[in-house]
Amino acid sequence: MINDANAIWQEMLSKLEVEVYSLGFDVWIKPLRPVKIEDGVLILSTATATSRNEVAAKYMPLFKAILRRIDGAPSDIAIVSDDEDGVPAPAPIAHHEEPPRNEYGTINPKYNFENFVVGKCNELSAAAARAVAEAPGQVYNPLFIYGGVGLGKTHLMHAIGNEVKMSTSNLKIMYVSSKTFLNEFIESIRTASGGSNQAFREKYRSIDLLMIDDVQFIAKKPSTQEEIFHIFEELQNSGKQMVFASDRPPQDIPDLDDRVRSRFMSSLVVDVQPPDLETRIAILQRKAQDAKVNIADAPLEYIAERVTGSIREMEGVLTKVIFLAKLRGSKVDLNICAEALKDYRVQECDEITADEIIDCTCRYFNVQKADVVGKKKNKEVVEPRQVAIYLINELMTLPLASIGEFFGGREHTTVMHARDKISAALVSDQKMRTAVNDIKAMVLRK
Repeated sequence: MINDANAIWQEMLSKLEVEVYSLGFDVWIKPLRPVKIEDGVLILSTATATSRNEVAAKYMPLFKAILRRIDGAPSDIAIVSDDEDGVPAPAPIAHHEEPPRNEYGTINPKYNFENFVVGKCNELSAAAARAVAEAPGQVYNPLFIYGGVGLGKTHLMHAIGNEVKMSTSNLKIMYVSSKTFLNEFIESIRTASGGSNQAFREKYRSIDLLMIDDVQFIAKKPSTQEEIFHIFEELQNSGKQMVFASDRPPQDIPDLDDRVRSRFMSSLVVDVQPPDLETRIAILQRKAQDAKVNIADAPLEYIAERVTGSIREMEGVLTKVIFLAKLRGSKVDLNICAEALKDYRVQECDEITADEIIDCTCRYFNVQKADVVGKKKNKEVVEPRQVAIYLINELMTLPLASIGEFFGGREHTTVMHARDKISAALVSDQKMRTAVNDIKAMVLRK
């Protein structure tokens, strides 16, 4: 067993940073301090009993799941608070059984179908995921889920895993990101005995439910794609369930081997769209309920009206709002929401440039920047140009004439027309709403 509490905690932090959205990580997890390892228990410390109980309620199941993934780590974990003489936090009520020994890769217990809010934006993907969980390998095999950043694809994959785990404990389940798959594949080649990475292949081909996230990242990696192709063939021929997720549909993933693309396209392909206002409000209500915080409708509507692109982004804002309210010892009100959103937006938008918005738009629509800022008037160029103008106007504080300068010196009336046309399209055109929200997410995360 590793006896260095700090070393264990640093390894846990590296894994937690990937699995917890950034604001929650910064507010609740990063301030924790490793104290010691005692009787097989890793003890962490936090400043107050309130923060100790919040962390225990929100993250203890995930902490324990990650601890099991570290070789030589202690068998359990506890949290103490500085203001209560180091009394360990009470164990949270278990909502899920401990992962079985045949689980490969951690299935996050906090993601399930019960806390996935269904709306028009995701009802098809949610129904397909439930059907897969109820009869793995029998219906919708493979299942391919695509959608923008932070819209719930990963939640659905973990929900499938948790449902299958509870109902059919003898199945081997694996959730893995494409980056982890790639790293394991490279390591298997590096350490292969006699040039064979048979152990890696046997590991993945023995899985009953294989879920690979962010498969768009296997583009331009021919050896990885070939390995996924052979795993795909082996599992499909054996009637094993596969689920894939990506930020775009299979036909739009560039530099993908034709065989892999055709296998992905043979899946049931479903999308997750950005949520409408009503769904965003319902999601915030559910998150507030999970956090055991009573928040009136008005503050939640205020947040939902202003954070439109990503569920993860919206949850981060809500976490900050709750944190500020607790810090001030007050209820969540519109003033606290405005403060949280003002800080958040200023921090994001101060770093944005018009060139970044144009570049992201060109990448999304797969058009040349010279054409978008130039004189061409064909539809393939005009629509991206109008979207870029709309986003510059929304995300930056620039006069219309200044925006026109980025597009070959166009008149302010032309800029107004482009802005108003996209604004009107967003009311009724779901495809346009998706494009604008996805590009906005790309820009805000540059």
